[in-house]
Amino acid sequence: MFELEINGKMYPFKFGIGFLREINKTRIVNGEEVGFRYNVANLIGEGDPTSLCDILMAANKGQTPRITAKALEEYIEEGEDLDELTEKVVDFLEKNNCTKKLMEKVQTALKELQE
Repeated sequence: MFELEINGKMYPFKFGIGFLREINKTRIVNGEEVGFRYNVANLIGEGDPTSLCDILMAANKGQTPRITAKALEEYIEEGEDLDELTEKVVDFLEKNNCTKKLMEKVQTALKELQE
């Protein structure tokens, strides 16, 4: 379980099957749900804070306590070093049982695009 302390409160973020189902719904291309790949590629390749927010909101869904979008956005904007937070999330996704293979595929595709 990934946790962040935000405004003195610990929030859990679970990157399991439910997370994948939720995040994949955020982007549909040609009828295929590709939200995970899209958001991770934007996060790694561009450092996109909106993708970071979408990833964390999806991972917190169904968890207690539930963070609000406003509180998470404020935390990302003001409370945490964005590069450090991105690195923590990416590192966790690389090691998590449900996301590590998908992360490898996204990272390979990004490297191929850069070449």
